[in-house]
Order: sequence, then structure tokens, then C-alpha cells
Amino acid sequence: MTSNLDPRVLYRLPWNFSDNAISWLEPTSMCNLYCDGCYRENRTGSHKSLHEVQHELDVFERLRKCDSVSIAGGEPLTHPEIVEIVAMVRRKGWKPVINTNGALLTPELLRALKKAGVAGFTFHIDSGQNRPGWKDKNEAELNVLRQQLADLLHTAGGMTCSFNATVYPETLTEVPTILQWAQQNIDRVHVVVFINYRMAILGKDFDFYIGDEQVRFDDMMYSKKDDHRRTDITSPEVVETIRTVYPDFMPSAYLNGTERSNAFKWLMTGRMGNRHKIFGYTGPKFMELVQTWNHFTKGSYLAYAPPALQRRGRLYFLLAPIDRGLRRIMTSYLGSLLTGPRAFFSRLHFQSIMIIQPADVQKDGRIDMCDGCPDITVWNDELVWSCRMEEQMRWGGNMRMVPHKENTETV
Repeated sequence: MTSNLDPRVLYRLPWNFSDNAISWLEPTSMCNLYCDGCYRENRTGSHKSLHEVQHELDVFERLRKCDSVSIAGGEPLTHPEIVEIVAMVRRKGWKPVINTNGALLTPELLRALKKAGVAGFTFHIDSGQNRPGWKDKNEAELNVLRQQLADLLHTAGGMTCSFNATVYPETLTEVPTILQWAQQNIDRVHVVVFINYRMAILGKDFDFYIGDEQVRFDDMMYSKKDDHRRTDITSPEVVETIRTVYPDFMPSAYLNGTERSNAFKWLMTGRMGNRHKIFGYTGPKFMELVQTWNHFTKGSYLAYAPPALQRRGRLYFLLAPIDRGLRRIMTSYLGSLLTGPRAFFSRLHFQSIMIIQPADVQKDGRIDMCDGCPDITVWNDELVWSCRMEEQMRWGGNMRMVPHKENTETV
């Protein structure tokens, strides 16, 4: 497949290890569900104390600028003091965003979290979850559950509503179905994220080491024996799949890999429209201006725009002279008014779409991580990749992969 994506043309997001849009807080490793491809072990009794949470927030404050803190895990809503944790993040001046499967969210808890200062929610919902009442449902059927949660947040008002889903080999073709649902709810769904499925395959080409000591990876959460299931879905593949329904779909910003400068590890798209029509996609200059302006005026890169700003799409036309994508959107929108003038009274909404391509293993064993990854967390007062925390907890460092001796001649 070809996706005509060129890193020289797209805007390289300026996020880095110490100056980023987001930081990642894990107050617990306990979860009430199992998701295929999850990188965290479910540990009962792993809730951190408020003192421990405060200490980690202090580490972030000392080592990393950010706009928002993702409160994740595990399932953060299992923590009995989640409301206070949200308040602690807010007191630091950051936007608290809860990453949750949504199963424990009630209207009463939502009201308490909103009062504590929660800025938004990212709901993880996909067909790879062992979710009671929703087992064996496809992504189209799961849109019913997504709708329930989107409506719950919309009724409460004032919070960012995001959804993410793991893209499995079996569900790659269903990605456009999720985006069609998101378009129908563009007035209440602000961000959609697709995370490409990854697993470390045991016994296939590599051994695993910590320093010079070989370690067993058999019982690691994100490892499995080779079952001939694909673990190499790429962001350009997802783009091409989206274009089967949205032919002009075009990302505008990205993060590259730590080993490959032309890898699209985080691929960001901004689209504008209403539930009836997508008028187009913002360009790289728009994304650059948004990030630069937020850093200039507030001292950090932008993570989650307020919902009130995302529904004022026509206001963005003021930036059309500097961004080709916005000019195309404006032309398409104004052209639609000629055939349907009533559309002028319908709001124009902005919606973000993100595609994440997690760790990729190179032929020589190097692991291509996300360069400038927002999902950085704290371990032993150091900043580490959250997706590889299990290695830190088990061995105190990240493992390295070494090709089997018989394969070294072909590397």
C-alpha cells in the first residue's frame, strides 16, 4: 500500500522527553478487565498512596513540562481516591485526563470528578476486551457502548471526550466504521485514537537480555508464542484503510521513531465538518501554529483543546491564509452554502484523529520507540516509557533484543 506520507512535508511535533504535551500517571496497576495486547500486568492491591502519587507529580514538575496528565493504569477508576488524585493534578496547574475503560463510571462519580477538576476522559473500547455483556461484539456493535459514554459526558458538559481502540489484524478494516460513528457524533467526540497491535514474539529470531544476562520473557504481559498473527500493522496502512471511506483523509503532523527518522509513530490528523459532511483536513502550518502559540503563551505544548474551542470551527478560517488545508476546508464549506444555505446555522466542529504505532523491532534487535512520546511515566524518580514499565518493575531497566546467532549473518 502507498499512503503518500512524507515526513519532509508533515509537521514534526516538537514534543520531547523534558518538554511535552502530556505526562502519564499510573496510580494503580489493578484493572477490572483484560484487553488483548495490554502491556500492564493486573496487580490486585497495587493502589498507590496519595503520598506516592504526590511524589510522582513532583518528579514530573521537576523534570518535565506538560499541559495535561493522563491518569491511567491499570484502571484508574478502581482507585478509591481517584477524585482526590484528579484534584492533586489540577492543583499543579495541569489538565487531568482519565484513561479508562469506562465500566465503573457512573453519573455520580462523573459529577464528583468534574467538581475536582477533571478535564476529560479517554475511553478504551474495542473488540479485544473481555468486557462482560459485550463479548464477541464487533466494532460497529461496540459503537452502541461508545455512544452511551459519549452521551454521558455530553450531558455533564465541559469535558473533552476521547476514544481509543487497538487495531488488530482482524479489525483493521473496521477502522472506518469507528470514524463514521465519530463523525455522527462530532459535536461530542473530540479525539479518536487508533493503537496498532503489538506483541513480542517468543522464540522468533531473538533472545532477550538485561545487560549481559539472558532473561526469560515467557510470562511478560506483552509477549506470546508465534501464532502467525500479524504484529506489524503500520500507521500508513491504517491511513490507506481510512481512505476507503474518506478518500481525501490526510494527516498533518507526526512523531518519528528513536531508531527510524521516517517512521510515523504518532500520526495526527485534524478534520473539520458536521455530522453530514467532512469538509476537509487541516494542514501542517495549522498544527505548527497551534503548538507554537500554546508554548509561547502558556509555556507548554497543547494536549487537549477545550471543547468550547473545538466547536467554533469557522473561527479557524482566520488562519486560512497561512494553511493550505484550512483554505480547502473553507472553500468546501462556503461552496456547500450555495446548495444548502441553512448549513450556515449549523456549527462547524474540529475533531482530532491519532494513529499510534508502538514499539517496532529492527532486524538487528534495536527497538524503535516513539521519539518524544507523551506517555512517559515515573519509575524510581526517573522518566521511563509507560509501555515498558513491566521491564522496569521486574529487572530495573529495559531489556534488549539480540538476534539468534544463526541469523546474524543476514542482519
